[in-house]
Amino acid sequence: MDMKKMMKQAQKMQRDLALAQEEIKTMTFEGTAGGGMVKAVAMGDMSIQSVTIDPDAVDPEDVDMLQDMVCAAVNEALRGVSNMSTERLNAATGGMNIPGLM
Repeated sequence: MDMKKMMKQAQKMQRDLALAQEEIKTMTFEGTAGGGMVKAVAMGDMSIQSVTIDPDAVDPEDVDMLQDMVCAAVNEALRGVSNMSTERLNAATGGMNIPGLM
């Protein structure tokens, strides 16, 4: 086993991983609910950037439905970010499972 070669590979993986983590921070994913009446945009750091609600979705008599749609849209956006992050990190690490990474 060539130790020098192994060290170079580890350094390359470390650079690729750092680049992937920076890219993930700028990723966004949009989740929708209610046929697009509610939209949520999540960032790669798992924060919510925005929530947009179509005025037609606002019914004072059915606030529960609007709340459910907001939760559904936010959850979809966060799942999308999580999936994109996992894919990007797997590409950077060659599919190796590194504890504490995700």
